[in-house]
Amino acid sequence: MDELAAAAKKDPYEFRRHLLDKAPRHLAVLELARKRPGGTSRCPVARFRGIAVLFAFESYAAQVVEISVNRSAKTLKVHRGGLRRDVGQVVNPSTITAQSESAVVYGLSSALHGNITIAGGRVKETSFDTYPVLRMDEMPVIEVHIVASTEKPTGAGELSVPPVGPALCNAIFAATSKRIRRLPIRPKIWRRVLVGQASACLV
Repeated sequence: MDELAAAAKKDPYEFRRHLLDKAPRHLAVLELARKRPGGTSRCPVARFRGIAVLFAFESYAAQVVEISVNRSAKTLKVHRGGLRRDVGQVVNPSTITAQSESAVVYGLSSALHGNITIAGGRVKETSFDTYPVLRMDEMPVIEVHIVASTEKPTGAGELSVPPVGPALCNAIFAATSKRIRRLPIRPKIWRRVLVGQASACLV
């Protein structure tokens, strides 16, 4: 969707908003995603945001990922992961929040680190020393907002994982004008990405 927005020379948020004008629940989570990261819709200086919207398990989600790029050190820092969810009527909001937070960690771990390699007919990665997950010093601020609803309760677990990777890659495009075509974003891939030029904050 972001690539279509770029081809049309449109802001990714505005492009989606126009397409979702007859989908009120999609639109509600999208608008919340834009307004709430860090309490502002304006992207901080030297930060870049990407957005993704998902319908799955009869539920709605919008994910914003905010990053910065250190070109001299060739590093990427994820600062915020804002998740907006409409899962119908909520019975236990703390459980949904916990699931959402862990889903962002899982999604970022997969996008940044997760890699399975085969050698001699065996998987080389055996535990967390060779298959790393997000460490404490890599953790972003995670903001979860649950839309108040009287609709029937719908899926709330796996819903939060799929939009994390796309939102991250869209933020990287905003920062570097380069598209990520392969995950995880290993150092070799990241060095190639940094050849691109920075663009304005698109969300």
